[in-house]
Amino acid sequence: MAAIYERVELAKLCSSRDWSKAIRVLDSLLSNSSSIQDICNRAFCYSQLELHKHVVKDCDRALQLDPALLQAYILKGKISRNISPAEICLLCESCLLICCFHWFHSFPCFFTGVSMGRADLEILKEDPNYPEALIGRGTAYAFQRELMAAIADFTKAMETNPSAAEAWKRRGQARAALGEFTEAIEDLSKALEFEPNSADILHERGIANFKFKDFYTAVEDLSACVKFDKDNTSAYTYLGLALSSIGEYKRAEEAHLKAVQLDRNFLEAWVQLTQFYQDMANPNKAFECLHQALQIDGRFAKAYHLRGLLLHGMGEHSKAIKELSTGLNIESTNIECLYLRASCYHAIGEYKPAVKDYDAVLDLELDSMEKFVLQCLAFYQKEIALYMASKLNSEFVCFDIDGDIDSLFKEYWCKRLHPKNVCEKVYRQPPLRESLKKNKLKKLDFSVTKQSTALLQAADCIGEKIQYDCPGFLPNRRQHRMAGLAAIEVAQKVSKAWRSFQAEWKYSNKSTSKNGKRPRRRERINLQSQNRGGAGCSTSISSDTTYGITQSKSTGQFMMSWHDVYSVAVKWRQISEPCDPVVWINKLSEEFNAGFGSHTPIILGQARVVRYFPNFERTFDVAKTIMNDRKYVHNKADGLIDLSREGKLRDVVHAKSCADLYKAVGEDFWLATWCNSAAFEGKYLEGTRITLVKLGKQKYDFAIRTPCTPARWDEFDAEMAMAWEDICNAYCGENYGSTDFNVLEKVRDAIIRMTYYWYNFMPLSRGSAAVGFVVMLGLFLAANMEFTGTIPQGLQVDWEAILTVDPNNFVDSIKSWLYPSLKVTTSLKDYPDVGTTLQTTGSVVAALSTCND
Repeated sequence: MAAIYERVELAKLCSSRDWSKAIRVLDSLLSNSSSIQDICNRAFCYSQLELHKHVVKDCDRALQLDPALLQAYILKGKISRNISPAEICLLCESCLLICCFHWFHSFPCFFTGVSMGRADLEILKEDPNYPEALIGRGTAYAFQRELMAAIADFTKAMETNPSAAEAWKRRGQARAALGEFTEAIEDLSKALEFEPNSADILHERGIANFKFKDFYTAVEDLSACVKFDKDNTSAYTYLGLALSSIGEYKRAEEAHLKAVQLDRNFLEAWVQLTQFYQDMANPNKAFECLHQALQIDGRFAKAYHLRGLLLHGMGEHSKAIKELSTGLNIESTNIECLYLRASCYHAIGEYKPAVKDYDAVLDLELDSMEKFVLQCLAFYQKEIALYMASKLNSEFVCFDIDGDIDSLFKEYWCKRLHPKNVCEKVYRQPPLRESLKKNKLKKLDFSVTKQSTALLQAADCIGEKIQYDCPGFLPNRRQHRMAGLAAIEVAQKVSKAWRSFQAEWKYSNKSTSKNGKRPRRRERINLQSQNRGGAGCSTSISSDTTYGITQSKSTGQFMMSWHDVYSVAVKWRQISEPCDPVVWINKLSEEFNAGFGSHTPIILGQARVVRYFPNFERTFDVAKTIMNDRKYVHNKADGLIDLSREGKLRDVVHAKSCADLYKAVGEDFWLATWCNSAAFEGKYLEGTRITLVKLGKQKYDFAIRTPCTPARWDEFDAEMAMAWEDICNAYCGENYGSTDFNVLEKVRDAIIRMTYYWYNFMPLSRGSAAVGFVVMLGLFLAANMEFTGTIPQGLQVDWEAILTVDPNNFVDSIKSWLYPSLKVTTSLKDYPDVGTTLQTTGSVVAALSTCND
């Protein structure tokens, strides 16, 4: 009687997917008898918890008792991937064909002894249309991943018995496994007509809808599922994922927590909760979840990958390498771990292991497009690593990705395109052995001195001010140090230029005309690198060059353009995370003429992009305002769509969603924000394009895109030149060196005004937001002011600029929180010179890589 009770309890536990308790019941049963079926049942339960070692152990034990046992081979093969189709076919002749199983997502499956043996196979010989036998054989085919054969059997079963809900459900699962989500959802919906309260089918359809990226419908299905099956951990996990995708973060967290509350050993629930907290920029809770996962299974490779990913995102590359190496000891061909470890080695200047890992990624055989993208990136990153290795012992001023790397290479790198054309057409970097031999790369060139320590401490304090307090933005100490060093170097370079400008001002005052006016200073044209791909330093025959900053040999005057100022910060951003393709867009190939630009989605399909969705309402309102004012938008072909007819403007005004706005226009469209010019009265500059593209039923791409064409570049170049000149004129002259906060008001406003134009310009492939704020901090330092506060919670300064038409309005908005946190200081003169303290590229890489030591 006790055994019967235990088996009844076992069935309930398996139906509710309480695998941990089911294992305890099976332990009790197996303590009294060595039933092969119970051993396989326990192996299956272990497989649901991803406890792979236990699965293999039980399968081996079962196979010792019965070497021809199909269940054990299949379960073990699922773990070790060493079972061939030929072996399965051979075994099917003499073994049981399992009817009660599930091959797709955590469906309630269990080997309960329901099977189809030779007698059942004889049934199909006598009656090829027997529905139950067809469903059984189709299920066995599906378990072998012979999905087309499985679908054929399920279809045949439905033709004989159209009300066979099991057949509709199984075919839906098979189609979902093939990625045919539309057809899968149709089948599962049909199954629900026969079993409307089936938690299992609701669960399956919810997952299919999630994978089809129909998140709202997925939420409906999975919410209904957990009403009928309150202990379904898989349903709660997918419900959390779907809710997170549509921005329902509080409910998403509750669903994820419910899953781990129901089953503390459910590894997938801990994984998804980890990724949720990472998205929310809560690393402490994310690490907690990974700790729990590794308590369950210390050889869970995915947990080590996620730890590495989290540490990488926080700028702790050396620690990330240790975690990723542990993961690779478990799964040596894990491409995500290999690529990320290569990236980390690359960032900290360990180029030999970086290149080795990149090569390993390139040598792997792949089975998905996502992995193929990583392989393409590995090609580009290896070339960048080789370039950096060739520069390691050279002065940092010689590090010039924009000047030295072929424009076609950079374009393909930015777009993640197949490198075939690049391999054939562009210069390849010298092999690592040449750089190792030439530069003797044994150790990064960095020594800890009193001077360097003081500089790094100051940089860390200044750099942490760039941190956004928003979901999606992890605190990154490496990026903070980069920002601080870049800001200090910007300040030091600008101060030097201003001293020259001040001397020029004094000289011009002595020889001023009777009316007391002097001509406005004209900028010096930036001198560009002539080097294209070699290991040598960028050179120019007409002047000494540093970041394009020029010192005239005839006058000795030190001059900078706005481009020179920002190039200092760009170089730091490039080297701080070398796997980010940060380049000046006008230094790309001829594609620049076609308008290469950034694409920042706010809504993608139905997913709300965690970093940028907080800006949705304001962007949406700005779009509606522009449409109402201009009464037209542009279609895909850049033609005009007239909104003044057929009540379109009325519909635009009343639009509350992307669907409403799209319906009002009737097709894909874009519109452009504009910026009032400060340099040329009455002129408007094209700012950012707001685009709305329909991707499918109730799915839209609502985004901002920044086009960069030669004409637009020239307009913003002129605007930036004037903005930079205004800063110089405001600070130099009578106000030069002032420490009076009120006297410096025009300087502050001019700095923020140039920052406004930079953000609307967006001249980099990525990284414009960070570079813009870094330069602003550097210019304040140069003008004897330091920002000591933090950016307000929820505010993204670049979006504030993008969505504001007039620069003066942007100044008013920013100064409300920034100016109270500005203090007058002359601390810049006490900081060691960045260029002298960190002379070589190797010393810069080392300084960035020791921020967590």
